[in-house]
Order: sequence, then C-alpha cells, then structure tokens
Amino acid sequence: MHQMGNKMNTHKGDTMFRTLVENKLAKEKLSLRDAATKIGISHTTISRFIKGGDFGNAGKTSTSIKEILKEIGIDPSIVIRASIAVYEAEMNVVMYAKKGVVTLNITPEKLHLKLEDEGQGIADIDQAMEEGFSTATHEMREMGFGAGMGLPNIKKNADRFEITSVP
Repeated sequence: MHQMGNKMNTHKGDTMFRTLVENKLAKEKLSLRDAATKIGISHTTISRFIKGGDFGNAGKTSTSIKEILKEIGIDPSIVIRASIAVYEAEMNVVMYAKKGVVTLNITPEKLHLKLEDEGQGIADIDQAMEEGFSTATHEMREMGFGAGMGLPNIKKNADRFEITSVP
C-alpha cells in the first residue's frame, strides 16, 4: 500500500501525469498500454480509504476511480468493468467491515484492484459467491442493498479474481 486517503500517488512524474491527464487525454479512448505510454508512466498507484458503516459516502470511492480512469483515457469497457468491481467491493466494506482500503495499480499491461478490509470475515466463501446469497440486515435491505450480487459481480467483471478471508 502506498497512500491512503484522497491522494494520487505516482512513481514517475506526478506533476506531468496530472497535467497530461487534464490537458491532452480527456477525450481520447486508449488501452492501458497506450495511455501509460502517452503519459510516460510505468506504474501508478491510487489508494482510497473506505469507512465501514458510512452509507452517506457509499459510492464515492468507485466514482473517484472511475473518473480517474476516464480522465486518462482508458477504454470505456475497462472503465465500466473496473467501476462495477470497485463499487461492489466498496459496498461490502460499508456494509460489513470497520474500514477498508482499495488500491488501484495501473501499468501498461494491467489494471490491478486490491481491497483489504478489517471486518468480521466471510464464514463460507463458496456460499458467499453464490448469486443471491446475502447476510445483509433488514435495515440494509430497506436501503436497497444486500441482493447477494456483490462478490459474483466482482468476479464477472474481473479477468482474475481471488478472495481470502479469516472469519
């Protein structure tokens, strides 16, 4: 993990990265490799803190990451998939954990999302991966959450998906 909070952390040319993003790439739709090459970066890491139970700010992390990916001109199909995965992971933190950090690593070859949280853990991962399975409370369901599609949606939108938990 590099940086928590609302800061972007690049390993090469932070100022150059932001300037090129804002001035040259906003309307272009590029692959990860082309965007990274044009911007002149080899690796970028973006981390965001998520507070468990904070339904008022739920969705802000995924929206922020989506906007960053759009700004640098990543292909819209990749932006959509990444946004869905981050949103579902973010909602799991808000609903079930004390706190979490989502980290997005961008290289010319891949976009890697990682979520680490501190929470109760998942008792049965296989069951949690079943569409429709949910441990959401009545209150969460009344707010429109807890349909049991979060983890399956993350998996559907990832080329590779790994999950571990210690209940």
